[in-house]
Amino acid sequence: MRIVVAALLAAVVLFVWQFVSHMLLPIGEMGFRAPQNEDAVLSVVSSGLGQPGIYHLPHIDSAKMGDEAATKAWADKAKANPYAFVVVAPPIQDAGSMGRELGTQFVTNFLAALIAACLLAATAWSFGRRALGAGAIGVFGWLANLVPQWTWYRFPGEFVFAGLIDQGIGWLLAGVAMAWWLGRR
Repeated sequence: MRIVVAALLAAVVLFVWQFVSHMLLPIGEMGFRAPQNEDAVLSVVSSGLGQPGIYHLPHIDSAKMGDEAATKAWADKAKANPYAFVVVAPPIQDAGSMGRELGTQFVTNFLAALIAACLLAATAWSFGRRALGAGAIGVFGWLANLVPQWTWYRFPGEFVFAGLIDQGIGWLLAGVAMAWWLGRR
C-alpha cells in the first residue's frame, strides 16, 4: 500500500507539472511551427495521406531497399526535398473536450510512477538519492524514447530538448513526492 500511495502522489505531482509545462510555460510548444497555409496543407493531407497512420516523406518501400535504381531515385528525392514525419489521425469528434486524453495521461503517469516507486522502495537510498533517482528515470525515458526520434526521424532539436526539460523536472518533482512518502516511518 505504501508503494501505491507513493505512486499516486507522484502521479498527481507529475500531472500538475505537465499542466504547468504545457499550459503555462512555453515548454509544451517548443519546436512546433504553424503552417504557412494551413488550409492547403490540410487539403493535401486529406487527399494524399487520407488513411490514419504515420508517414515519412520522401518514402521508399522497404521491399525496394535492395533495388539499386529505386534507392538511388529515393536518395535523389531525399536530397532535393525537405523531410517530413507526419502523423495522420481521424478528425477530432469533440475538439473542445480533453477529458479522455487527460484521463489517459493521468493513468499512464500513475503506472509509470508505480514502476518508479517499486524501484525506489527497493533501495536503501536517502531522500535526496531517491528524488534524484526518479529524475534519472525521467532522463532515462527521454534518452530511450525521444532521442531516437531526433536521431532517426529528425524531430526538431527544440522539441527533443523540451522533452528533456519536461521529463527531467517532472520526474525529479515526482521523485521528491515519492521519496518523502517512502521515507516516512
